[in-house]
Amino acid sequence: MPRSPAPLPVVPPEEGQRFRRRLHAWYRRHARDLPWRRTRDPYRILVSELMLQQTQVSRVLDFYHRFLARFPDLSSLAAARPQRVREAWAGLGYYARARNLHALARQVTAADGAIPDTPEALQALPGVGAYTAGAVASFAYERRAALVDTNVARVLHRVFAPEVAPKSGRGLKALWAIAEQLLPRTGRASWTHNQALMELGALVCTARAPKCGACPVRQGCRSVDAVPGRPRGPGDEPRATPPRAGVRSRRRSGSPPA
Repeated sequence: MPRSPAPLPVVPPEEGQRFRRRLHAWYRRHARDLPWRRTRDPYRILVSELMLQQTQVSRVLDFYHRFLARFPDLSSLAAARPQRVREAWAGLGYYARARNLHALARQVTAADGAIPDTPEALQALPGVGAYTAGAVASFAYERRAALVDTNVARVLHRVFAPEVAPKSGRGLKALWAIAEQLLPRTGRASWTHNQALMELGALVCTARAPKCGACPVRQGCRSVDAVPGRPRGPGDEPRATPPRAGVRSRRRSGSPPA
């Protein structure tokens, strides 16, 4: 007899509202001023997202400005020779990203010249996966689109679903389901929400030595007393493990968000 599909987690609406409220308030006070947050140009956002894959923000900043000075728009990149694109990317590593970006530019330019605005259409382009598609749709077009990168996965895993294996296929489906449920109602608010989730994972809910005492969503986090490397101080006593009824489960009725 075939096994029934694993249930997907469900975040109660009131818990999701509290999470968003605290997260967004923290982001307004602590967000870094990054150049790709000052634009809604889909090309510039796409360049930044591909550069940021497996690369630190501090390293990307100089490359981002130099690359855009050389290729200021999609058409100039599409017209460039592959060698020139590789030269502009030199030093960032993971050169498949540059090849995919160049192929994407040529494909889009040969069509109507417009980068798509939905995650589904974006994922049909070279080198664009589920995360990048959600990021471009959200950050360039202010679509109500979920996204899950390494930082977001870590936050959602620790806060809502510590029992899942975040790097497994089943675990990733669960985290995408949580990300979808936490989205605000509008695309504009989703822009802030997605940026805030990524920022929290980058600055506070880090893989090593997380700053749980400074975390805006610490209250209600299901992993706050179990996170490895968490600093403890006087009076910082472990809390009782919260009941697991907070995040319920539901049976899958279709494909998970991608």
